[in-house]
Amino acid sequence: MSIQIKSTTVLGVIKDGKVALGGDGQATLDKTVIKSTVQKVRKLYGGQVLAGFAGSTADAFTLFEKFEEKLNQYNGSIQRAAVELAKEWRGDRYLRKLEALLIVMNKEKGLLVSGQGDVIETDDNILSIGSGSSYALASARSLKKHANHMSANEIVQEALTMAADICIYTNHNITILELE
Repeated sequence: MSIQIKSTTVLGVIKDGKVALGGDGQATLDKTVIKSTVQKVRKLYGGQVLAGFAGSTADAFTLFEKFEEKLNQYNGSIQRAAVELAKEWRGDRYLRKLEALLIVMNKEKGLLVSGQGDVIETDDNILSIGSGSSYALASARSLKKHANHMSANEIVQEALTMAADICIYTNHNITILELE
């Protein structure tokens, strides 16, 4: 994927029938921290779907709205809504310019959606986007494999904390939403 979003980390985990999606709160403009309490994750579709973004905040809000429209159109099917959003995002002149990545999750699956037309479902039900995503992803995979006692929420919390310790574009103001 050619998009490299800086300035955030969002991580989602599905484990033992529970879903957790979290993000840090840092917003940067070039090399300056502008805000430290941005909400990058939200519930959609009556609380049945979680969504998180990395990238431009205004672009992400546009994409959240478009994704929720698709969820309503396709009766809550995140796979169908994500594919249709990706097709529209890639093909529409206005939407094509939006700079963001999305993670969307329900109780069954999580998907990464990009403006390149990508809709990716991972094998291990762990998704991460943003500048600290590789740190959070590695941490979450290790925790899920070796710390069987940890819940999805606890894995997300710990992995985002580890990413914030390493990535200068990620802070410790972490928001986590859950589906059970």
